[in-house]
Amino acid sequence: MLAEFDLIRRYFMSPQEAQATDGVALGCGDDATLLIPQMGQQLAVSVDTSVVNVHFPHDAPAHAVGHRALAVALSDLAAMGATSRWCLMALTLDQRVFKEDAAAEQWLAGYAQGFHALCQQYATTLAGGDVTSGALSISVTVMGEVPAEFAITRSGAQPGDVVAVTGALGGGAGGLALWQQGERDLTHPLLQRYLMPQPRLAAGIALRGLATAAMDISDGLLADLAHLRSASQVGVVLEPEALPLSEGLIEALGSEAALTAALSGGDDYELLVTLPADNVAQARAQLAECGLSLSVIGRCTQALGMTGVPTHAATGWQHFRGGAQ
Repeated sequence: MLAEFDLIRRYFMSPQEAQATDGVALGCGDDATLLIPQMGQQLAVSVDTSVVNVHFPHDAPAHAVGHRALAVALSDLAAMGATSRWCLMALTLDQRVFKEDAAAEQWLAGYAQGFHALCQQYATTLAGGDVTSGALSISVTVMGEVPAEFAITRSGAQPGDVVAVTGALGGGAGGLALWQQGERDLTHPLLQRYLMPQPRLAAGIALRGLATAAMDISDGLLADLAHLRSASQVGVVLEPEALPLSEGLIEALGSEAALTAALSGGDDYELLVTLPADNVAQARAQLAECGLSLSVIGRCTQALGMTGVPTHAATGWQHFRGGAQ
């Protein structure tokens, strides 16, 4: 039987010498972690939980599960314009995984590889956490920094601002649909979008001082746009024909279902932003340096509510209703 602390030491502890330069005064292995924020920075903190067969399929590759669990949490920091620095992970594992057999070792090694690789990509230190037994689920708390007064929130949109999105939409829902149909080629662009999403941290930083409001698209464009509208107390005129669709989405789902996926499917982890029209050109130029596009998909209005939504579109993912509504 693999004991809890043996599992942590084997798969999740960072070398002590690495902690001297990453802002960790005391990392994994004690009752609490001690962190060292930088002067003049505000601490941005978010937590996200991924549950097997709710947020990822039970037969997803272990490295993709590790990558995805961290990526979806980092996406919240991206929406705030924050730089990622640290994370905590609470990992609930099936009791069978604690057994020292080849299958358990292989799964844990793959999971840890996917998680640590994304940590390295975004200079994020795993500074602590917890491991227990139960149905497979992962809760990741991410902590980042943003210069004081520069955080992008949901509540700053103004009437007259344009509404825009980074990248392309619908890929998360399209990838899930393909997985459910039996597609297992992880190089497929839609499976990449679903199982290996990329948090738009560089984009969030590039949009500081340009965007008036932002959030990440996790529950579907329409659902998340409703949250932003509510926080900012604005309305939106949506232009669905302007939505950028993920590569291969129409071929996989057909035109109408592809549009529905982009509007309501969720799991895209692109950034939904509002900004003055005069800032669009500069925002596009700075995002191009990150390898991303910025598509204007509507505008904010003084009159509350939203117009331009196709009648067949669902509103988005509802966590306690078991799907899109």
